Amino acid sequence: MSGNGNIDEGFYSRQLYVLGHEAMHRMGTASVLIAGMRGLGVEIAKNVILSGVKSVTVQDEGQTAWADLSSQFFLKESHLGQNRAACSLQQLSALNPHVQVSAHPGPLNEDLILKFQVVVLTDSSLDDQRRFGDLCHSRGIKFIVADTKGLCGQLFCDFGKEFEVLDQDGEMPVSVMIQHVSKDNPGVVVCTDDQKHGLTDGSKVVFSEVQGMTELNNIGPVEIKFLSSYSFSICDTSAFNEYKRGGVATEVKQSCLIHFKPLTEALQDQDLLKMNDFGKIARHKTLHLAFQALHSFVKKEQQLPRSWSQSDADSLLAIVRELNKVTQLENLDEAAVQTLSYTAQGDLAPMNAFIGGLAAQEVIKACSGKFTPLQQWLYFDALECLPEEEDRPAESSFSAKASRYDGQIAVFGSAFQEKLERQKYFLVGAGAIGCELLKNFALIGLGAGENGHITVTDMDFIERSNLNRQFLFRSQDIGKPKSEVAAKAVCEMNPRMKITAHQNRLDPDSEGVYDYNFFMGLNGVAAALDTVEARVYLDRRCVQHLKPLLEGGTLGTKGHTLAVVPHLTESYEDGKSSFSDAIPLCTLRNFPHRIEHTLQWARDQFEGLFKQTPENVNLFLRDSAFVERTLSHGDAEALEILGGVWNSLEGMAAGGQRPSSWEDCVNWARLKWETVYNNDIRQLLHCFPPDEVTSTGLPFWSGSKRCPHPLTFDPNNVTHMEYVVAAANLYGHIYGISGTRDLTAIRNILEQVHVPPFTPKSTVKIHVTDEEMEEDKERGSDDAARLEDLKVKLAASFPKSSTQLYPIDFEKDDDSNFHMDYIVAASNLRAENYDIPAADRHQSKRIAGKIIPAIATTTAAVAGLMCLELLKLVQGHQKITSYRTAYFNLAVQYFVLSLPSRPQDFEVSNSSIHPQPICIKGCSDDRGSCDFPCSSEVPDRPSFSHVKTPVLSQLLPVNLVMFGHTSGFFFCHQIMLG
Repeated sequence: MSGNGNIDEGFYSRQLYVLGHEAMHRMGTASVLIAGMRGLGVEIAKNVILSGVKSVTVQDEGQTAWADLSSQFFLKESHLGQNRAACSLQQLSALNPHVQVSAHPGPLNEDLILKFQVVVLTDSSLDDQRRFGDLCHSRGIKFIVADTKGLCGQLFCDFGKEFEVLDQDGEMPVSVMIQHVSKDNPGVVVCTDDQKHGLTDGSKVVFSEVQGMTELNNIGPVEIKFLSSYSFSICDTSAFNEYKRGGVATEVKQSCLIHFKPLTEALQDQDLLKMNDFGKIARHKTLHLAFQALHSFVKKEQQLPRSWSQSDADSLLAIVRELNKVTQLENLDEAAVQTLSYTAQGDLAPMNAFIGGLAAQEVIKACSGKFTPLQQWLYFDALECLPEEEDRPAESSFSAKASRYDGQIAVFGSAFQEKLERQKYFLVGAGAIGCELLKNFALIGLGAGENGHITVTDMDFIERSNLNRQFLFRSQDIGKPKSEVAAKAVCEMNPRMKITAHQNRLDPDSEGVYDYNFFMGLNGVAAALDTVEARVYLDRRCVQHLKPLLEGGTLGTKGHTLAVVPHLTESYEDGKSSFSDAIPLCTLRNFPHRIEHTLQWARDQFEGLFKQTPENVNLFLRDSAFVERTLSHGDAEALEILGGVWNSLEGMAAGGQRPSSWEDCVNWARLKWETVYNNDIRQLLHCFPPDEVTSTGLPFWSGSKRCPHPLTFDPNNVTHMEYVVAAANLYGHIYGISGTRDLTAIRNILEQVHVPPFTPKSTVKIHVTDEEMEEDKERGSDDAARLEDLKVKLAASFPKSSTQLYPIDFEKDDDSNFHMDYIVAASNLRAENYDIPAADRHQSKRIAGKIIPAIATTTAAVAGLMCLELLKLVQGHQKITSYRTAYFNLAVQYFVLSLPSRPQDFEVSNSSIHPQPICIKGCSDDRGSCDFPCSSEVPDRPSFSHVKTPVLSQLLPVNLVMFGHTSGFFFCHQIMLG
């Protein structure tokens, strides 16, 4: 929030698509206290500050110690012995200029807590949690407890006796078109089959535009019952009129009240545990007791259990057994209790990133009323990160070394730390997830040793909209390469890091840089990419070179992580859905029924008018073979392209569309408006009148086909004028003609524009389906004479010395360039043609700009989970049960952590073969070390006598290493063909 209460949309751009303006305004009034500035506390503070609350105060009495540097990314070695809160203040304040950040190095007390709307405790005692929790509950202060101990984490929420959730899931209200409504009790609504309705039992909808059964349009929200993906039942419609056609059902979001118990009471209620890994239900119920026991142990011994001390583990287990006499858990996971004791001294960056992301999201919920809060306990563990073998080093190898990695050595030992530092990893992408991964890499020391190295590549440059979630960047970095700035920032966190920053796109063009030798020198790859295509390409490169891949992605509050392990799990591409959301061309051109359709149509208009046609003109002017090459594309496409070139070069006086003045640009814009919003619609209605029926006697304009109506231009209509102003300025730009926003001057020009009359033509054919369009293309056309005429005109009329045009690349984030002005006006006018509800500029930018909603909390959580998988990969875990694939939605506390899928079987000869897990010993050769060597027992000369594809031997060169890959990882054989 800015000082005057307005939202800085440039800064919060991507987060606004997650939270919305109303929630952001509510957050802008909230003051938050975060107690404890070790690794978990600073992670929560970072995410909350980036989110845009009014103020954040960080409290900590403690002094910086070596172990803090394992996960506290704003502390340095020079801060040792100084107050953690005070040392973190400058870096935290720099994250968001709109948030007031202060430090309180004094004790936590009641007077301090009563100043805030939300209080978060980290690294706190159970006595403090009880005392301050009861105080907050009685005073209506939202109270959150977050804690991590080694590989285990805890989260608790108490938002008071009664808390109103204004929007339970944050999803856009569902809107579906109706195919039919029955007269029955209950009535059954059948939706059109182009989109699943997405409603659930208890959802409420309102109806509009229903013809025939018009009673539905006048009743309030109706509760539905799910019947199928395309139908649901409603109220009694038996007394209503017969349904005729049309109609839209729109979901009405419902608020709800949630009641919380104070921590003192909630401690005794195991039913309040939210499960996240359903293979660990008994373990997480046990952890609820184990964390309480841990507080008792610390209160008695004045310290956490010693790392990997059996006597301390036995003592903690005895306390848990005593607590269980009251709780009466049937399945007490005693091994988990002992492991918690062994590792409780640990302070791990990936754990703090995950729990910190979740805790910060709960703060946002508390401040905004958006999304469903945690009710009320959550436990998470990643104990499978520990070595798979039972043998472990002596207890002394886990002791503190006065090292920045002491918090990690306490869990994994010094030998594993040295192995981490030797790693060579390739990070692709330095955006939101990339920044979080680099932070974690620096904290755990990945590649920070003498022989270690990180290579990061990202072709993008920093923009202002990045600053809200890509926390390594500051306003002074805008315009600089992301990879370089991110690499420099994490080297300041850990000066021992060895990072090389590239600005290359990872695609076939960069294979000269990222070649065989490059990949074979790596231990693994991490993907922080934002497109499926890029992920698939990187996945294929990892498959080709037998390298493990860490993959993660976000969409608003939703996150996903995946570890791809050679010979053990399926690859990313194999698990990828082939779903395509492409909109049929005929829907875009003639039969839109959702705002997404009109926005895509507007984008297509923009690209065609202001980018593709000017580019074609420039190609024509400098490439003598352009015309012949275009003719090879087919008559219909060639006519469209060459006609556009001729129109763009021929002056308006001669029948073309090349302007010579600003007045010509306004004239062109006004006539274009008339064509697309009046003439084209009248032609469509001439071909398919409103009362048209199909061959089966059903109304043509029904279901997803909305009957349009033409618009009449009105210079006093705001949207009409916004279209003309934007279109004229953009058209002038491609010809180098300066325009204006002066509406009075533009209206004066419009008064002089002659709009020719239009009469629909009976010879025009409009395609109803894409298949029909393709069939017509295949049959050919009678455009040959027109094409020949165009060839003659283009050859005779325009010398190659003609002035080049200036194509426009669409840029959604610049509000001064007319791009979004054009898109919003063009789309909403099209929507008005078809009676589709219009979209505001914010919504239009998201859809037309294909913006991925993003928030720092989800990004942090995803990066944390990815780095937990990284710890397993570095150790060389061979059991698929050690790895986790994660799907979560922080908006509704939905978590699914499951085992990865195995690679599918494939048939090479007469028998089915599937890749086997291999012993990961870390072989080495002249190309460097390899943690994933090829399978042993490879035949020197395999027989191909039964191979079902007889041409295989003809396709492979002699002595080629063949990587078989169908829908999973990999087999590797040496092929020696005679």
